[in-house]
Amino acid sequence: MIIGAAPVDRRVFKEFDPRHYYVICADAGYETAVKAGVTPDLIVGDFDSAKKPAELKAKCLTLPVEKDVTDTMFAVLKGFSMGFRSFLLLGCLGGERFDHSLANLEVLQYIREHGGHGIMADKSTKIFLLQDERLKMTGMSGSTVSVFPYNGSACTVSYDGLKYPLNRGQLSCGNLPMGVSNLISGDPAEIRVHSGSALVVVVQ
Repeated sequence: MIIGAAPVDRRVFKEFDPRHYYVICADAGYETAVKAGVTPDLIVGDFDSAKKPAELKAKCLTLPVEKDVTDTMFAVLKGFSMGFRSFLLLGCLGGERFDHSLANLEVLQYIREHGGHGIMADKSTKIFLLQDERLKMTGMSGSTVSVFPYNGSACTVSYDGLKYPLNRGQLSCGNLPMGVSNLISGDPAEIRVHSGSALVVVVQ
């Protein structure tokens, strides 16, 4: 579990219990963790957006302010070096820095390109990055789902169990049709990416 600096509704920790994860806080993410009663296993950051923790018992790695990666990306790199391949990113959506939200999508891309699996989530939203694979969704009937081509100009996708089905349809950047605001009507429902990459955003 990576906890970033964006605001996190503590209810998200009911769905994703930190006790089942190795928790790495990126910079001000440790303040979010403390407020939610979560004890991190590791804290990394340059602490430009938060004071360096003085009393927490967790191990702390201080990074230089001038570097080529974000604190969140460094947290993921550290996770990879420790043998982790599945990552849950919290506190990585919203906040005052829209550029950091975009950068965190790049983090998802890095995870996928290096053989890992990542989910970005908050209390109502889950974001998946799919490459030539399927996403099966259970217990999500009534949720809104949007699909966007990513890391390329287009992707070919099929939907099953959605209000507006699609069979090997192409979604293109800046073109029609747009894959936004579909509705999960079946249980289970499935999105399959036949070619290219797609961001799948589920809002419950």
